[in-house]
Amino acid sequence: MDYCRFMHWTHQYDSSTFDVMQPSSTGASLATSDALAQPAVLRKDDRHRPGQRSFRRANLALFAAGIATFVLLYSTQGLLPVLSGDLGLTPGQASWTASAATLGLALGLLPASALSDRYGRTAVMTASTLAAAALALALPFAPDLTTLVVLRALQGAALAGLPATAMAYLAEEVHPSALASAMGLYVAGNSIGGMGGRLLSGWVAAGFGWRWGLAASAALALLAVLAFRLLIPAARHFTPAPVDARALARTVGRHLRNPLLLRLYALGLLFMAVFGAVYNTIGYRLIAAPFHLPESVAASIFVVYLVGTATSAAAGRLAGRLGRRGALYVAIGTTTVGLLLSLADSLLAALLGLVLITAGFFAGHATASSAVGRTATEGRAQASALYLIAYYLGNSLGGTIGADAYHATGWPGAATIGLTAMALAAGVTLYATHRAHAGARRGALRAAR
Repeated sequence: MDYCRFMHWTHQYDSSTFDVMQPSSTGASLATSDALAQPAVLRKDDRHRPGQRSFRRANLALFAAGIATFVLLYSTQGLLPVLSGDLGLTPGQASWTASAATLGLALGLLPASALSDRYGRTAVMTASTLAAAALALALPFAPDLTTLVVLRALQGAALAGLPATAMAYLAEEVHPSALASAMGLYVAGNSIGGMGGRLLSGWVAAGFGWRWGLAASAALALLAVLAFRLLIPAARHFTPAPVDARALARTVGRHLRNPLLLRLYALGLLFMAVFGAVYNTIGYRLIAAPFHLPESVAASIFVVYLVGTATSAAAGRLAGRLGRRGALYVAIGTTTVGLLLSLADSLLAALLGLVLITAGFFAGHATASSAVGRTATEGRAQASALYLIAYYLGNSLGGTIGADAYHATGWPGAATIGLTAMALAAGVTLYATHRAHAGARRGALRAAR
């Protein structure tokens, strides 16, 4: 999923200069105005380059941090059916253990980025990952659902420090000629962590219970956090900046009054709502009739997540060929076909449907997120932050509502939530197409006069 932040940065980055952007994974500085996104003062260029030991250390450190963050963020999604069985929870109740973390992350993005501008990238990343790992060690001892959900929400808020800061560190400390490859490796860590967290906790929980599943995720994440802290080179190019809350509020307000940005935020939320609804409930469906798969096999379904890596990479080419709205129509159509196909009581059809849903989601998300940076003419940092907030809110809402719908009516209920979200996404895109065509006609009339 986080490939899209990488796409956003590569669209903004111009390797023909030695300008240093001041980004975070939500853009540049989120706590200040666009002044911080201006080129830094040129100095002796001692940024990390390929072939240098410091470059390898920075890459491996952020790779490890990405693994830690997304192992923890999605650690409960792979064991929701086990949680339901052990604690007597409905799918909707169990899904809160996943939704609370992404909700906490969404709410923590802007504050975490502001702290990184004030206190430094490495300080915030270290504090973020250590706090999240410490909370992970407490999760297996949670006595009830309420405690587990509260701990997960706190863990999500703590985790916000890494995605809000990591790309800022790379853009400041890595030489422009190597920035794309460094960010690509960081994104790979995110993807591996996201898939690995689901698989590891699900597999272990199937054999030993959900507490051991969470303990295994915590142990893996803690090792990755320690590797990050030992490897990360000290920042050389960070300059502390005061937090200007009023400037931030003005910029955020302008973005929230921009109709095009609002449509992109809505699309990110809607695509992620489908993803949350489907992946929070697919495990329940696979272990129930008519499939009756073992829990360990059902947990392995998250391998399909790898489809997103290839799809995200292809989304840019698709948008170049069909245009942004054309790519969105393809993504919406692919996701819709996958949802409809998944309704069949055939394991092959259900799996093929899941592949199409995953591919469509990643294509839509990649297209919408990369468009945010090109649409915002100022305050790109804040514009991208708002997109990510909408994105993770969509995960929380879709995951919880989809799980409740599954509990009420089975898989058709969860699929209906996804289909409704895609119908709304199609409406948003059709409206954007209508506005674009109307604007083109007005322009042609003015030119004719």
